[in-house]
Amino acid sequence: MAVSSTAVPNGSECEEPSRRDFLYIATGAVGAVGAAGIAVPLIAQLQPDAAVVAAGAPIDVDISGVAPGQQILVKWRGHPIFIVNRPPEALKVLQEQSLVSKLSDPDSKALQQPQYAANWHRSAKPEFLVLVGVCTHLGCIPSFQPNRGEVDASWPGGYFCPCHGSKYDLAGRVYSGVPAPYNLPVPPYTFTDAKTIRIGENPAGATFDLADIVQL
Repeated sequence: MAVSSTAVPNGSECEEPSRRDFLYIATGAVGAVGAAGIAVPLIAQLQPDAAVVAAGAPIDVDISGVAPGQQILVKWRGHPIFIVNRPPEALKVLQEQSLVSKLSDPDSKALQQPQYAANWHRSAKPEFLVLVGVCTHLGCIPSFQPNRGEVDASWPGGYFCPCHGSKYDLAGRVYSGVPAPYNLPVPPYTFTDAKTIRIGENPAGATFDLADIVQL
């Protein structure tokens, strides 16, 4: 059975990212194919030291407790960062032609991500998605709507911006015909080990910076 995610308080999705604290606990799950839904709570991360955040330094995020289907939210450089552990069923959906045909930039041709995330799953590792949670239309905060049918009957799971109706899939790829012009940004990040993602630092040999993207 599908479950719905706990909504951010009414209207708050439309606030500018710098005005909010994105470290909160919510409930939700990535919708699986068919009836095999996964119902698990989201996990809030501890806020990094204020001086570290203010300086824009890289932050380490422990992902050891993030089960398949969970999303966690942290803040880096004042931006909300979404981290999702996508189960195999969700990854299969991302490759379905019925979804791909609805996307504006399914191959990530626009520079909205580092080269190591310019692939069909838009990530360094297929299972872990890392995004800047800011809609590329007017900077609203898209809501996590991971289950099939949550937004409309054909909805396969993804992100929905309630302010102006922009839609993204569970790789942050934007749909055609919506106000948002680009895919959700992917920040620089690397895996320091199997349990830790460092936001704000690239893997060895990569030089991507968030300022390089087309639009935040």
